[in-house]
Amino acid sequence: MEGIVGYGAYIPRNRIKVEEIAKVWGADAPSYKKGLILEEKSVPSPDQDTITMSVEASRNALRRAKIDPRLIGAVYIGSESHPYAVKPSGTVLAEALGATPDVRTADFEFACKAGTEGMFVAFGLVKAGLITYGLGVGADTSQGAPGDALEYSAAAGAAAFIFGRENIVVEVLATYSFTTDTPDFWRREYQYYPQHGGRFTGDPAYFKHITGAARGILKQTGMKPEDFAYVVFHQPNGKFPLRAGEMLGFKKSQIEPGWLVPLLGNTYSGSSPLGLTATLDIARPGDRILLVSYGSGAGSDAFVLRTTSRLDEVRDLAPRTRDLLNANKRYLEYGEYAKFRHKIRKAE
Repeated sequence: MEGIVGYGAYIPRNRIKVEEIAKVWGADAPSYKKGLILEEKSVPSPDQDTITMSVEASRNALRRAKIDPRLIGAVYIGSESHPYAVKPSGTVLAEALGATPDVRTADFEFACKAGTEGMFVAFGLVKAGLITYGLGVGADTSQGAPGDALEYSAAAGAAAFIFGRENIVVEVLATYSFTTDTPDFWRREYQYYPQHGGRFTGDPAYFKHITGAARGILKQTGMKPEDFAYVVFHQPNGKFPLRAGEMLGFKKSQIEPGWLVPLLGNTYSGSSPLGLTATLDIARPGDRILLVSYGSGAGSDAFVLRTTSRLDEVRDLAPRTRDLLNANKRYLEYGEYAKFRHKIRKAE
């Protein structure tokens, strides 16, 4: 059986509250807090980007996997905020971890599901016997134009998963993908901020694909919502994953362990993977977990996972996700936040 042998997370310490953004733009903060269930979000420092966060999350995954990084045969980073348009992020990550030069690597893009796509390919190569270990990472320093609705949720974070065949902490029982050409969100080349279809991003975008992937994998495996201890959905805001769970027949208690978005924001490619790391932090051996990502454009990846007894042995070898979320916070005013996110630029 192939599966996850190590997992890790990283969240920047900086935060900005919804009220701080709203007061600058004259917006109604309570509508975001109540309607979308958002309180605050993470903000990367000027010296943090997708690569640095991927390194931190992957080192935490290595601590739990307890393997020689030179045995990693593939490294994939899924993100829509790679620092370079042409130079790969994965090569920097592979070298920082100490992987050998014969490692395979590539950068993945598929809006917010690029991370789970990288996870799937790393898992698939291990399952095919082509590599011993594969690393899949979801990471983003997501963008939102000043004053746009996205600015209230676009956050930063990373999650990393090492796949292998020995000393597994989470078995991968099944995978499924649901994809259509639904243009709900996009960013053309040379544009700094993305555009979105407003309410169109809910239906027929997010909910159609989340439920399509979830129902597809439930049918494939013959499982029902009650067969799972936990479920993790992509989290563009606090409201959508709760509504998706209700539509599919899951209870809020199954969603809450991985429901980070009210205090984290939407970490794009890191969103559902980070929710999975938080869920693994409290799961017990034998628990089944359903993971469903979503990426605009549009598609969803679904995984049926089952934890093993080894999870208890490695869990505390690296920081837990909720600890990273709640500890050592530093709150920013809007001016400093705008400087950090390059919304204010020096004249050339």
